[in-house]
Amino acid sequence: MKTLTALKKVVLLTLVAVFSFACDDDDNPVLIKEQENIVGIAIETPDLSNLVAALQRANLVETLSGDQNYTVFAPTNEAFSKFLSDNGFASLDDVPDNVLKQILLNHVISGDLKSSGLSTGYGQTLATEASSQNNLSIYINTESGVNLNGVADVIRADIDATNGVIHIVDAVIGLPNVVDFALADNTFSTLVAALTRSDLTFDYVTTLSTPNGTAPAPFTVFAPTNDAFANLLAELGASGLGDIDEPTLKATLDLHAVAGANVLASALSDDMTVTTLGGDITANVTGGATLTDSNGRVSNIVVTNVQAANGVIHVIDKVVLPKLPENLVSKAYNTPELSILFDALQAADGDLPSILSGEGPFTVLAPTNDAFAAFLTDNNFSTLADVPTDVLAQVLLNHVIDGSVMSTDLIAAGSGYTSTNATGAGDNKMSIFYNTTSGVQFNGISTVTTANVEATNGVVHIVDKVIGLPTVVDHALANPSFSNLVAALGAADGDLVNVLSGAGPFTVLAPDDAAFTTFLNGTPLANVPTDALSNILLNHVLTGVTMSTDLTTAGAGYTNTNGKGPEDSSLSLYFNTESGVVFNGVSTVAKADVVASNGIIHAVDAVIDIPTVVTFAVADPSFSTLVSALTTLTPATDFPAVLSRTEGMNGDGYNPNFTVFAPTNAAFDNLASIPEEAVLTQVLLHHVIGDNNVRSGDLTTDGDTVAASLQGNNITVTLPGTGNNIADVTDGAGNSDIGIVAVDVQAGNGVIHVVNKVLLPNL
Repeated sequence: MKTLTALKKVVLLTLVAVFSFACDDDDNPVLIKEQENIVGIAIETPDLSNLVAALQRANLVETLSGDQNYTVFAPTNEAFSKFLSDNGFASLDDVPDNVLKQILLNHVISGDLKSSGLSTGYGQTLATEASSQNNLSIYINTESGVNLNGVADVIRADIDATNGVIHIVDAVIGLPNVVDFALADNTFSTLVAALTRSDLTFDYVTTLSTPNGTAPAPFTVFAPTNDAFANLLAELGASGLGDIDEPTLKATLDLHAVAGANVLASALSDDMTVTTLGGDITANVTGGATLTDSNGRVSNIVVTNVQAANGVIHVIDKVVLPKLPENLVSKAYNTPELSILFDALQAADGDLPSILSGEGPFTVLAPTNDAFAAFLTDNNFSTLADVPTDVLAQVLLNHVIDGSVMSTDLIAAGSGYTSTNATGAGDNKMSIFYNTTSGVQFNGISTVTTANVEATNGVVHIVDKVIGLPTVVDHALANPSFSNLVAALGAADGDLVNVLSGAGPFTVLAPDDAAFTTFLNGTPLANVPTDALSNILLNHVLTGVTMSTDLTTAGAGYTNTNGKGPEDSSLSLYFNTESGVVFNGVSTVAKADVVASNGIIHAVDAVIDIPTVVTFAVADPSFSTLVSALTTLTPATDFPAVLSRTEGMNGDGYNPNFTVFAPTNAAFDNLASIPEEAVLTQVLLHHVIGDNNVRSGDLTTDGDTVAASLQGNNITVTLPGTGNNIADVTDGAGNSDIGIVAVDVQAGNGVIHVVNKVLLPNL
């Protein structure tokens, strides 16, 4: 009775009325009552009398009457009666004092939380877990009203007190175990379904409900979300949990619980071995808390420290699996000398572990730890973390080949190219060069030290060097067939090695060694003038990405190289794909589409010399009649020799840098007949302007450009042209219906403009 008297005194103090008189028109007094604290409101609420009695017995009256603000979820008398009945207590006096106190504290949250401020998630009560004294969590669900731990609904909210707020609930919220939280939180519905599957040979629910103080409690539970299970089913190719056999499901669930320890996230550390009911997994914390299973699969801990009365839950985004037949990723994880490779796969962009754990098959060239250490040093990185993650992803993908390629397959082929999964120029898959002359080597730098390590989804070849992203120069260096090309690039003016190692992109027509041998014809490379050599090499370089499919789609035509003609004009290059891909009529692609990081290589079987105007006439079948006219129909004049000159002709009136108006076959067909040699010779001379490389940009923009032909008559070019003509031409005979239909085919000794009619002189 002394305690009850004391309680009454506290309540009386809180219920002291303060009167203030304010006069209205009738001078009637108005009574204003002071707001009460949490305990006072409970005393005045008849339906909370059992709560008041419980607070008194647990010595919590003073706590909830103080100045600190609390949010109290207050069970009704009916809720307390059901709690006592469900737990075999005849009255509150039968509930152990320490148990009653913890249950009451499990209804109290620090702070003043109105219902409008509540949201679905976890809060923290004043109750504590026995072994660690951590505050217990409480799961608040606001999807439909406010529900607590899946057992109690708020039936009356937001009763303000001087020191907080009361929400009346319809059930006592017992001390939750880890199973209670799994049942309450719909995020774990698939986990609950797994734990309760009828064919399981282990009773997880009973075991994980073991109260604290009784072995095997407390527990640390890593709880996968529904999404984690959905991803697992997709990973295993299963349509539902029923597709997973009981031994595998049990072994999987065992890996998600630790017995005898309440391990908070703060206790985790890098490379920490966590011993679960199903065996060891590895925890790491750098870059975010994770778990790694024996297959090398990494689960992120996305929510930590959901504290129950008998343990703690950490929420994970990927189901931890027992040891499975090893895929490529788990092979890396379980091979000590590939540990940095495994770390790199985790660190890189693109979720490479998931990709390489997929169906495949893949061939992985796996660099050793020593290889990675050298790679970091060579590229001035202190640690793996210094490598940009997008760059790291591309470097790693440059070690992945689609399909299972055994070393015997490579040895049988000898040498050649295949594609990796890295992205090269033009968003094409990067090429990689293999050579088995001495072991199995990739890109000339990385040698296989252990071959044919088979996995469930492919094969691993362990290599001694990281294979960087190759430039066109790297590819040339790697392939012994390009040794003469590499030597020429080093000898030429203009530092071409560095130029072609730049950003690009370039398309390089790469002559092989046999092509250079034929071109040099016994002349030592050192005897070739370095400026001329540079220009010849640049005549094999196109700006941009040109795949063989681009050329075959076009069929035939002209493009520009980086070689220089008169007045630094870009040299033209003629391609024709009627029979393979042929350049300037002399050089055929032997191996197309070698993809580098900064361009494309097409290996060709002949060096493409600086073209003359004759080169293009001979190469382009559109000019076959013109070629006949210049050769077999005019044997008395050596037109090919004249138009192939690249230097002055000793004052005889013909000089290099010709401008040629080249009639197409159709233009010749429009003639009634091809003239006899004497006239034809004059006609042909009338198509050439000597000693002048007149490009389209040199013509008068809106008007006439007049020049004398080698025949003597003037040719007049008028811009703009009529109809489809780029420009109109008036010949020496006064014909003005001639059109230029293509311009600026640039040779080393002049330029060609294509005309649709034969020009006739005034004879």
